[in-house]
Amino acid sequence: MKPCGENCQCTIFHQETLKKVEHALHPDEDYQALNDLFKIFSDLTRIKILEAIKDDQLCVCDLSHLLGITKSAVSHQMTFLKKYHLVKSDKVGKMVYYSLNDPNATKIIYHAYNIMKGQQDHAEKH
Repeated sequence: MKPCGENCQCTIFHQETLKKVEHALHPDEDYQALNDLFKIFSDLTRIKILEAIKDDQLCVCDLSHLLGITKSAVSHQMTFLKKYHLVKSDKVGKMVYYSLNDPNATKIIYHAYNIMKGQQDHAEKH
């Protein structure tokens, strides 16, 4: 047993475990980047856009109609998603078509959905 620090009254019991865990932790910058990534998925519209374009490319008009939001709102979200390289655009004449740039984006949604469903299933059983 070892005191935690000079101003702390607690005692550290598992020093080796703490060293192992501390060594396995990533730098704070990595966790901040991960936090920023999760912010992308904290918006219902962005999640729906990513799901909508996972297999097909769609234009702003199509997405606007599909999601029931303005074209301006879709364009705003696309700018945000492009900033994080999750979507790509392809201009054909005057039309701009958007598609998924990183298939891992929908994998995150898929896995999160399965976690959510697993928690719901577990809650229903108990």
